[in-house]
Amino acid sequence: MAKKLVYFFGGPKTDGRSDMKDLLGGKGANLAEMARIGLPVPPGFTITTEVCSAYYENDKQYPKGLKKEVESAISRVEKIAGKRFGDPKDPLLLSCRSGARVSMPGMMETVLNIGLNDDSVAGLIEKTGNERFAYDSYRRFVAMYGGVVLGIKPDTEKDPDPFDHLISQLRAEKGARLDTDLGAEDLKNLAARYKDLVFRKTGRQFPSDPEEQLWGAVSAVFESWNIDRAKEYRKHNGYPEDWGTAVNVQAMVFGNMGRNSATGVAFTRDPATGENYFYGEYLINAQGEDVVAGIRTPAPINHQKPLPEGVETTLEDELPELYRELAGYRLTLERHYRDMQDLEFTIQEGKLWMLQCRNGKRTSQAALKIAMDLVREGLISPKEAVSRIQPQQLVQILLPYFDVNSPDYKRRQVLATGLAASPGAAVGTVVFSATDADKLAAELDENGWPKKVILVREETSPEDIRGMFAAQGILTARGGMTSHAAVVARGMGRVCVAGAAKISVNYEKELFTTADGETVRVGDWISLDGTKGEVIKGKLQTAQVDVNADPNFAEFMDFVSGFKKIKVRTNADTPRDSLVARGYQAEGIGLCRTEHMFFEEDRIDHIRAMILAEDVEGRKAALDRLLPMQRSDFYEIFKAMNGLPVTIRTLDPPLHEFLPHSDRDIEELAHKFNLSYAKVKNRVDALKEQNPMLGLRGCRLGILYPEITHMQARAVFEAAAKAAADGVPVEPEIMIPLVGHEKEFILQKAIVDKAAADVSEEKGVKIKYMVGTMIELPRAALQADNIARAGAQFFSFGTNDLTQTTYGLSRDDSGSFLGAYTDLKIWQNDPFVTLDQDGVGQLIKLGVEKGRGVAPKLKVGICGEHGGDPASVMFCCLNGFDYVSCSPHRVPLARLAAAQAAILAEGEKGGGKKSPARRAAPKAQKKPATGRKKAPAKPAARKPALKKPGGRKAAPKKAAAQKAAALRGAAKKAPAKKPGRAAATSRKPAAKRPAAKKPAQAKRAAPKRAAAGKARAAGRRGPR
Repeated sequence: MAKKLVYFFGGPKTDGRSDMKDLLGGKGANLAEMARIGLPVPPGFTITTEVCSAYYENDKQYPKGLKKEVESAISRVEKIAGKRFGDPKDPLLLSCRSGARVSMPGMMETVLNIGLNDDSVAGLIEKTGNERFAYDSYRRFVAMYGGVVLGIKPDTEKDPDPFDHLISQLRAEKGARLDTDLGAEDLKNLAARYKDLVFRKTGRQFPSDPEEQLWGAVSAVFESWNIDRAKEYRKHNGYPEDWGTAVNVQAMVFGNMGRNSATGVAFTRDPATGENYFYGEYLINAQGEDVVAGIRTPAPINHQKPLPEGVETTLEDELPELYRELAGYRLTLERHYRDMQDLEFTIQEGKLWMLQCRNGKRTSQAALKIAMDLVREGLISPKEAVSRIQPQQLVQILLPYFDVNSPDYKRRQVLATGLAASPGAAVGTVVFSATDADKLAAELDENGWPKKVILVREETSPEDIRGMFAAQGILTARGGMTSHAAVVARGMGRVCVAGAAKISVNYEKELFTTADGETVRVGDWISLDGTKGEVIKGKLQTAQVDVNADPNFAEFMDFVSGFKKIKVRTNADTPRDSLVARGYQAEGIGLCRTEHMFFEEDRIDHIRAMILAEDVEGRKAALDRLLPMQRSDFYEIFKAMNGLPVTIRTLDPPLHEFLPHSDRDIEELAHKFNLSYAKVKNRVDALKEQNPMLGLRGCRLGILYPEITHMQARAVFEAAAKAAADGVPVEPEIMIPLVGHEKEFILQKAIVDKAAADVSEEKGVKIKYMVGTMIELPRAALQADNIARAGAQFFSFGTNDLTQTTYGLSRDDSGSFLGAYTDLKIWQNDPFVTLDQDGVGQLIKLGVEKGRGVAPKLKVGICGEHGGDPASVMFCCLNGFDYVSCSPHRVPLARLAAAQAAILAEGEKGGGKKSPARRAAPKAQKKPATGRKKAPAKPAARKPALKKPGGRKAAPKKAAAQKAAALRGAAKKAPAKKPGRAAATSRKPAAKRPAAKKPAQAKRAAPKRAAAGKARAAGRRGPR
């Protein structure tokens, strides 16, 4: 039996359902589902994603049988609608929309009013008696088809759309402020001007054959899967390129037929804040693109929030019965899908039609509140809530805000106000094009950080997507809360102020002016308050969010604690960072970089004196002056961690990083130390290395200069003894860096043990401690058994340097080609952002296996930047690690990633610790034990018959199914028994965790360009 290529929806029989998103796309599957549960959906049909694959595979030729199935489906639509497609007397008009399996708002194409021509527009007038409506629909169709199918676009992103330019000219001629002020004759004239534009641009007449129009639109939708903005959106969100899009063809319903017609977009809850009220906007006498494109600023559908300035009525006022019907569908859909829904609707002459529902894009703050409210309402379980929040969303929740109590905020000059479309605080320099935003944000400022920009547009279009990703915030002069700018900004966690109607944007002069006559030019600084909708002149200072004051965050993290099994520590070098991490419930310090304590002004000279000393005694004298400073720092860190383990790495970077390099700075240092310029310069030159990353650093420093290791170890143990005397429990772990040979470790461990014994005897206190190593060289992983046999009690994998030494590249210099490598799919991800599980990961697994083969109680952790990457955290969870360690503000992200890994590992078995938070939500426990929807059964029509596009992989399963399969494979490979932890920790052995095959990749985290850039600017490498 031939594969089914077209699925019908609407009317008495619907072919598809909501669990067929892989085949029908999200839009098609949900249209089918809405029809199945009895909502009023205009009839139509979905051409499957497999046709998209076949289209690309077969040189953009459609598979055999598609045309016949489409003709059959159109006949079914005609029968239900009582009209015929192509009939000049009473035409059935169609819409053609894209529909990927995940929501990609505005990224692909849509064509409305297909089937209109000079004959059928006359028939439409005769049938409806509404000449203005007919020509309004006709001019819209010509413009949309001309842009989408025929490719008539602006020459540059700062030029107006050619069709928009013509309507602007006509409005100026007629003295009309809005499109709705134009009459029937005006719109008839406009349609003619549009067709003339098509002829001038393409050299041929606008197509009048309805069948040609339809297939042109279908092809354009399939083509839009691979346009630049769609590819950029997929790349940013980590969506595979081989998914393809479905095409949805549907009978048109019209919101532009007069005052009793309307169109709108609504969310079942507020997508900006998560508040539980019906949130939406509408336009009377309009078509749907008017709302989402921001062509007109819509009005709220109800009075649940104060109305914007100049707005007096709502949908609830103008069409109360239809509003109540819509509000009923809101409740039906949210309960059915058990999540906040994004709805599109049209009212045609008093009849309500539902055109779309999907899980709504929301801010991170809203996502958290909605998930927690749904738990309290009994719609989802705590496990589902934990699984629904993406780890990266927690990072967005922690983004700064404007401190309303600060002096600069109180003195702020508000240039304009708009709609608070996406909350938060954004500060940056103004740019007026997506290209400029992307280019400027890739540059570094004077401090080595990526430059911050605010993208200002009249209204955004999908083509602006790259600039929106690059910008700190987005400001538009037009558009509402459901416009493209607002929806996309919320989804990507960007601040957005939309519809600031009192600013006038001039792309040609690259400036905007305010109602008060203030001019803001390209390069000027502004601040956006996305929570209040304010546009503020200049740079405001921001403050850090206190998430623990949010009961939703606290309760959610209690849920997380109830599921996660691996410990999450922090990388912290100061007491302040330690306290911040404790506030985020870090379970210890996995990396304290002692060299960071030396760069303070009162300390740098002592370390320089040590470097410039000519003998051991001189070095020891300088180190003796540093010892009390280090001891004080360690003591404060021990107090901050209050008994949690603290891993302290001995000095790691090469010594030249502590010395100046310019002639002027060398001369100043020589003068300060009463040395000759030549002597200092000779020492600087002697320490220069061709490749410092592979030179005299790490344990090699401690072996050549054992007094350095001795001073640091002594400072640690003296601080530990003082803390213990003050009643503060301590658990120091001394970590020797860059070990590649067991003898290196033996030599350094002997120094540490001697310092511990000396301090214990002097202070009369026994100090419990551990000595381990940072595995950051391939040889260390290969020789892990010998290193463990030499007495290492823990391994901490330094994946930043392990990645560098495995790949043979420098992360500071790789930026020149990393982008090309990921674009060419040589590397799927930046290996410094997401752990390379096939290469570096194999070394790590080997190191763990060999180390624990000798020392079964070996503690294992990871402390590179990968410790804050969700996919890398999952890898560690699956491979029996005891902990991961990351920067303080990424601790919540890592904890959530660890909990999600544990949930996936449990699969359908359920389980996990029963936290107090879980007990607090008894209603949710009525749901299945796993708290997750079962993966839907694949419809028969999904059996592979069509070939996929050339060179592409077969379309992947759903993400959850992928991860579960990876986990099942990992479980099969699990060792018979996993050893417990080191005796020195005085803890029970850890439960067995399976070793992993390659787990599914989580969404790519944002690159750490900022940290690396700042470190370079300071004249030293970023954290290792």
